[in-house]
Amino acid sequence: MGLTSALNTSLGGLSLNETSIDVLGNNIANAGTNGFKASNVLFTTQLSRTLSVGSRPTTSNGGTNPRQVGLGALSASIRKDFTQGSVTNSTSPSDLAIQGDGFFILDGPDGQVYSRNGNFELNSQSLLTNQSGFKVQGYGVDEDFNLVTTTLTDIEIPLGDLNVAQATQNVQVGGALLPTGVLGTLGSILTTANLTDAGNANAAITGTTLLSDVEETIGTPLFTVGETLEFTPNKGGRSLDPMTLLVTGTTTAADFADFMDRTLGIQNGSGIPNDATTGAQPGVTITGGGAFQIVGNSGTVNDIAVTIGNITSDGATISLPFTKSQSSNGESAITDFVIFDSLGEPVTMKMTSVLESQSSNNTVFRYFLESADDNDGDIAVSNGTITFDSNGNVTNYTPNTFGISRVNTAADEMDVTLDLSDISGISSASAGSTLKLTLQDGSDPGTLASFVIDETGIINGVFDNGIIRTLGQITLSRFSNPQGLLEFGNSTFQEGVSSGPPFLVTPGNFGAGTIRAGSIELSNTDVGRSLVDLIVASTNYRGNARVISSVQQLVDELLVLGR
Repeated sequence: MGLTSALNTSLGGLSLNETSIDVLGNNIANAGTNGFKASNVLFTTQLSRTLSVGSRPTTSNGGTNPRQVGLGALSASIRKDFTQGSVTNSTSPSDLAIQGDGFFILDGPDGQVYSRNGNFELNSQSLLTNQSGFKVQGYGVDEDFNLVTTTLTDIEIPLGDLNVAQATQNVQVGGALLPTGVLGTLGSILTTANLTDAGNANAAITGTTLLSDVEETIGTPLFTVGETLEFTPNKGGRSLDPMTLLVTGTTTAADFADFMDRTLGIQNGSGIPNDATTGAQPGVTITGGGAFQIVGNSGTVNDIAVTIGNITSDGATISLPFTKSQSSNGESAITDFVIFDSLGEPVTMKMTSVLESQSSNNTVFRYFLESADDNDGDIAVSNGTITFDSNGNVTNYTPNTFGISRVNTAADEMDVTLDLSDISGISSASAGSTLKLTLQDGSDPGTLASFVIDETGIINGVFDNGIIRTLGQITLSRFSNPQGLLEFGNSTFQEGVSSGPPFLVTPGNFGAGTIRAGSIELSNTDVGRSLVDLIVASTNYRGNARVISSVQQLVDELLVLGR
């Protein structure tokens, strides 16, 4: 029994140390595998053969100890070392390292698998995958780039394919306005000759006169049903964008006056002063004598000019001359700038300012906003006032928002916040008044050019127009017993019966750790220690082999004695 027991024990020792050498060899072989976790074989003793349980001390005997012979060792477990491996920088922004206890979630061929190896790349479908093609899982985004955290999905980063624009939401205007200039009290006044109504016995025209009945010379109508009128006036020394009007059988003189008013962008009401000479409100009206009269807004930059050739019909000039009796006055400034709608289409804006009032305590300028891209049929957008104190600082401006209509386009309506607080109320006579755009936060369409992943796993897409949008979020899993995970190959693990279910977490929460982009976690194999352990395991193996050899020799000698 003794030699047989020794033989069996040593054979078990050989097998046990073979396992140790296998595990150590695997550790050393994967010393260069990113995210690899080394393993250790834990030994435990087998049951012992008890020859005597011993005896208690008596008055005449000191007692004896148990006599037991061990039956060898067993492999208690092969335990993974999930301690953090060294993290090193890489050259790819898609390489990720976890600094914590979490695992990346991958969509494998048979369901979800988990990994510490963050060597990821984008495939031909712009999906983030590992080197074996397993797709990285996380949260996606909706059409407005908001995270959708209700379900896991493939992480997609469509470089070069995704386009996005940003609508302007904020505009900031700066500059300097001269407080000692001429007050704006007069607007341009332009008037036609008195016109007659051919449909009303050649009486003076009124707002209800059909446009096709308007005549300057009796018997010669100025306008014809079916023609398209184009009006291209001049304002502040600049040609305005033309607008058109189709003359129908119901188009009236009032419609034509409104058409000219909208093209000129004349603004009235909202506290805008009437003309100091005539007392008339700015706008285009029909006088009692039957003439079209234009009264413009004050400010030299708002001075209106209409000459022969500014009104045409299908390319032919309409002979409707305007006589100018007054020019606009007032210290003023002008600036043009571009903002963007939700599709990234440019919207051209014009802003003017006119000195409206002065006192010992403050100065007030009125501003006007215009846009030929405002699709409500009127280039006038908004107007308001800017109030400065005696030190030239802005104390109030109102309103501080304006809207742009994008009707008949696929873009959203625009609501823009206007910041005029940077305008100075101090300037010199030589410098005059100036306005300039200092900030607008919209942009034209841009293409996804690069991406950055932050420590919480948020993927920020960087577009070539400067816009940054959230594209998704990498998620992680934790296990109550990671030792229970099953290795699946390709540096991945599967959920095991003793690992517990995966806990889905976002990086930075519940001990899962944070993500470091552009980095890789190296293998945690300690090659030096593994080589020492290999020497120990090899020595143990040889020792067990020597026991077997000795037992064999003794058995051979016994057989000789038996003959």
